[in-house]
Amino acid sequence: MESIALWGFPFFKPTNMKRYFLWGLALLCCSLSLKAQRTASEELTQTFLKKDSIVFDQGFNKCNLKLLETQLADDLEFYHDIAGFQNKQEFLDAMAKNICGNPQQSYQRKLVPETHELFPLYDNDELYGMIQRGKHEFFVKKRGGTKFSKTGSALFSSLWIKTDGKWLLKRTYSYHHGPN
Repeated sequence: MESIALWGFPFFKPTNMKRYFLWGLALLCCSLSLKAQRTASEELTQTFLKKDSIVFDQGFNKCNLKLLETQLADDLEFYHDIAGFQNKQEFLDAMAKNICGNPQQSYQRKLVPETHELFPLYDNDELYGMIQRGKHEFFVKKRGGTKFSKTGSALFSSLWIKTDGKWLLKRTYSYHHGPN
């Protein structure tokens, strides 16, 4: 087969045909993998902002531990870069003692909205999980005080699993705690 040159570039030379085929195959694979990446819909984003609100606004900020417990998987694992590992019962006990059981001060956690990200997890086109990550800030108000003061911030990543149609928090990581 004779090669045809276009602007000095040989198009149909047999050795180049194999190279073009491999490049084309590589581009096709890349485009398919890009298409496979999915983002959370607006509906899912609202669902997980509500879940975040239940866990933190209700559970952490208002100490509604009964409602918080309904959001947690029985095999919850909580990893904290300062306080270490806790299972579900240890997590709830620590919340009751350290956050809700201190009459001298009140605590508050706020999500930094622009850092909130969601990553859906699918198994054969069926949504089974969600990775949630972002940054949150922590505040404290002394007993008798009138306003909360920022004490620090941290990053978090959480794995939510859909079980019998209900989203439950299964794994959560709170890390990179610092003053900002």
